[in-house]
Amino acid sequence: MYCYIIYTLFFNSFASRVYFQHFCLEKEGLFPEFMEVKSAEVSSSAPLQKEKQVHDNLRSHPYILDCYGEETTTTKNGRMIYNILLEYASGGTLSSLIKQFDGCGLPESDVSTYTRCILEGLHYIHGNGYVHCDMKPENVLLVSDENGDSFVPKIGGFGLAKRYLNSKRMKFDPNFGGTPLYRAPETVMDRIQEPLCDIWALGCIVLEMLTGQNVWNLKPNMETDEIFGKIKNRYEMPKIPTHISKEGKDFLKRCLVRNPKFRFTAEMLLCHPFVSGSDDDLNNDADDELSDSSFSEPEESSDDERVNCSPLENDADDELSDWSFSEPEEDYPTCWRDDRVKIKRMKFK
Repeated sequence: MYCYIIYTLFFNSFASRVYFQHFCLEKEGLFPEFMEVKSAEVSSSAPLQKEKQVHDNLRSHPYILDCYGEETTTTKNGRMIYNILLEYASGGTLSSLIKQFDGCGLPESDVSTYTRCILEGLHYIHGNGYVHCDMKPENVLLVSDENGDSFVPKIGGFGLAKRYLNSKRMKFDPNFGGTPLYRAPETVMDRIQEPLCDIWALGCIVLEMLTGQNVWNLKPNMETDEIFGKIKNRYEMPKIPTHISKEGKDFLKRCLVRNPKFRFTAEMLLCHPFVSGSDDDLNNDADDELSDSSFSEPEESSDDERVNCSPLENDADDELSDWSFSEPEEDYPTCWRDDRVKIKRMKFK
């Protein structure tokens, strides 16, 4: 049996060489027919070794890219190369799929399906004590299903993933990272990276799938400081287009909340009708629902809606004093109630 190994090492902050190579390796019964190999020189392979360790700890999951092992090879000129063997994503990345639609966005039914799969993967990652820290369309890989007629989105790119302590107090992290465009406000402002940061990034990904545009509608060559300026601006929020369904709008508003205390978890979002296929959990009158929530509609009509929520403050007690809480209704999904959020609606006094 021949195993086709496809090397795909891209330029990033950890490696300085890029090369592509196709060759056949006779490894009967050990590996699938196709694999993708991420490689780096041993001297700069720490991120790849960390990625391999995360894969080992997470093990196998339907919506996480499989890792088949590692190996060290030597080139003809004596350079030592560290390799990790990964599941081959024949459909490319979610980013490449979005670009195929020329800025128009994917069909909402497809977005809902992909989002459900990504959420399942995030729920598993968070449940095993990890934060991904670099969720973006480029790190969602499209793997062919068993029949070969469709693709399954799987989360990859665990080079920046880290363990987190399940604590009620958010922890300052001096070694935060991730792609600037998808960083949560608390990461940029307070250097905090916890599971809810991945949820903000998920909201950015979903918005990008729906619209074909990045979350802040920024130019490709915009400087990092300019991006961070938008994220830090408490009065500026991502625009939510009016053409998507009320379930889609509501889902985005549960993800793109500046204050992580009021952002939904992966477990809670799995019960949302946008991904569960049921609208029983949303009020029939969308306007009534939104007027009672922590978000307000724009006063002036426009082509887009903005998420309007309370800014992230340093003093949590002062901010919580501005909120009143109501008990959850009986038909409210059980998984939307946890120790952090015990309400269906959050409204200003």
